[in-house]
Amino acid sequence: MSLPEPVRPLAALGDMSAEPAAPARKSPPKPRASHRKAPPGQNARKIDLALQGGGSHGAFTWGVLDALLEDGRLVPDGISGTSAGAMNAAVLATGYAHGGANGAREALRSFWQAVSGNPGCMGASTLPGSFQWPAWMFNPAQWPGFAGTQAFLHLWSPAQLNPFGLDPLRDIVARHVDFPAIQRGPVRVYITATSVRTGQPRIFKGDELSIEALMASACLPQTSRTVLVDGEPYWDGGFAGNPSLWPLIYGTVTSDLLLVQINPLVREGIPGTALEIQDRLNEITFNASLVAEMRAIAFVQRLVDERRVDLGRYKALRLHRVSDEAGLAQFGASSKLNSDPRLLNLLCELGRKAATGWLENHLQDIGKRSSLDPHTAYLDKRNTREPG
Repeated sequence: MSLPEPVRPLAALGDMSAEPAAPARKSPPKPRASHRKAPPGQNARKIDLALQGGGSHGAFTWGVLDALLEDGRLVPDGISGTSAGAMNAAVLATGYAHGGANGAREALRSFWQAVSGNPGCMGASTLPGSFQWPAWMFNPAQWPGFAGTQAFLHLWSPAQLNPFGLDPLRDIVARHVDFPAIQRGPVRVYITATSVRTGQPRIFKGDELSIEALMASACLPQTSRTVLVDGEPYWDGGFAGNPSLWPLIYGTVTSDLLLVQINPLVREGIPGTALEIQDRLNEITFNASLVAEMRAIAFVQRLVDERRVDLGRYKALRLHRVSDEAGLAQFGASSKLNSDPRLLNLLCELGRKAATGWLENHLQDIGKRSSLDPHTAYLDKRNTREPG
């Protein structure tokens, strides 16, 4: 199914009572021509990218990457990704190896176009018709019978439900990722998966990168068969590192690290249904490793700033972040299972907007200072309501 052209901004979606808009046209969007002349490659500043996982919400990261590549003033050095973030990392590195920034943009567009409308990739069916539905309709948890269907399916393991191991996402990844090209290309890629046996993260890099490593990084055990790599069982990397930051700290010389965050740290309200409870539990679990790494980074950076450690062994790391919790809030956790092309396009546009805003406000910080304070963002209390 072709990915439709960019749709109207989210503000124009209206509420749940709004009438459907006119059908969207079907031609896929091409990467936009840049209106800003990028500086010569040798003058562009290098940056490391850390990409969170989150199913279909990885299309938000696609939009962020597309805007950064279009702008041209930053060049990826290393990329660490988990789950959908791992897919984005591998596809970007493949395109970059073959055709530079423009090749990477086209590779990402082609990959997400292949994913769009394919329910076998994420787990939920797409919405009928070609109308632009209200945003809430992209949350399968709002669909009649969805919770009951999920409860029924969870009576069996993925291996029992899929004895032949059919996996459309694996087929798409195999067509869009060129591992030899990544290994000889300029972008270092680090993919996180979680060892079922030890519970520890496994970082795949260099000649360890493979289709099995990517599928392991995206293996949610409730919906996918356990992935074996060299005989070792692995599940989704988000349980142990979403994403893992330390491979970038130790594996590259670049000191600027940009995190693309798609999982919300804060979600208002009390989960009321069993599905809502499970969804929020997953969000908290998949953010826990990131918060722990940020705590360690903040501690080491304080020691670096106070010159209490060997500066030759530790980076003076500069942290940055692109996110849009407010924009993504209307798409619940269940929408991560929805590969409807209209949803993916909306998320991509949100990501482009967030990245463009970050470039306008913080590009000048690259090479000079952090634009993200880990204490404020991850360690301090976040809108905790305590008794007066």
